[in-house]
Amino acid sequence: MGERWCAAVLRVLVLQALAWALAGGQVRYSVAEEAKAGTVVGRLAQDLGLEAGEAEARRLRLVAPGRRASVEVSGASGALLVSSRLDREELCGKSAPCALRLEVLLERPLRVFHVQLEVTDINDNAPVFPAARKNLSIAEWTTLPGSRFPLEGASDADIGVNAQLSYTLSPSEHFSLDLQKTNERNIEPELVLTKALDRETIPVHRLVLTASDGGRPSLTGTMELLISVLDTNDNAPQFNQSVYKVQLPESAAVGTLVMRVNATDVDEGINSEVTYAVTNFIPPTGRDVISINPNTGEIHLTAALDFEEVSIFAGVQALRESGLLSMSA
Repeated sequence: MGERWCAAVLRVLVLQALAWALAGGQVRYSVAEEAKAGTVVGRLAQDLGLEAGEAEARRLRLVAPGRRASVEVSGASGALLVSSRLDREELCGKSAPCALRLEVLLERPLRVFHVQLEVTDINDNAPVFPAARKNLSIAEWTTLPGSRFPLEGASDADIGVNAQLSYTLSPSEHFSLDLQKTNERNIEPELVLTKALDRETIPVHRLVLTASDGGRPSLTGTMELLISVLDTNDNAPQFNQSVYKVQLPESAAVGTLVMRVNATDVDEGINSEVTYAVTNFIPPTGRDVISINPNTGEIHLTAALDFEEVSIFAGVQALRESGLLSMSA
């Protein structure tokens, strides 16, 4: 009889010591997030000093665990099991460690134990950029090599090494990537112009910025960089002929269409608008013989011709707005 009483007292003391250890954080369980349902987290009954079959007989169970816990106690074995999906990011966000406090109830006699369950991170989240595409506008030629353009970095919902990001840029003759460390954890990518842009050669550059996390295997996220090259007035107008020649009978009537000259400019917008004018007449009297429409390039006869007085007229055709180019007429 005395031996049984001593054993019972010893059992109570052991349980009280275990309860104190658990409540004080000396005994902990950990489980990786996304562990499959049925995964054994810990031998709870055994850790509480219960013998085989006691967990079920004395109704070892969690106290109102709710959906947040996603674990349960097996009635038969007394093991703590994963019952549903554990998502560390949903449970704790960026907080580390992700520790859940559970209350375990042991009936007959009634006892309550506190169990700490740490949900560890796995690399289940890829880096995400604020947007799938970023539009940039950069002026050709006037934007010097070495110019920098800050880019928004990606974020990763994981923690630790799984959230440490590195960046790479798709190959480009005109751009490179530089990484600026803002603090111990954050890196901001910057786009660097390495070669002057020419809109007439490449009007739009399409690059891909890739963020990779430090997990194994690594997960990646991408953002497209759409770079529109803004025009500057770097191209002079070009005539479709270097020399224009025309013959007219001296009997040609005033108002006769002599010719139409044409020039184009590969720039865009106002930089491509062409205006025509005639200057430097040879002989000077030619100024009174022909006129040119500044918009269309049409040249008309404005006075009667006299072969015996002047047989050849010549002039310089000027294109304003985008530069000057010579021609003979």
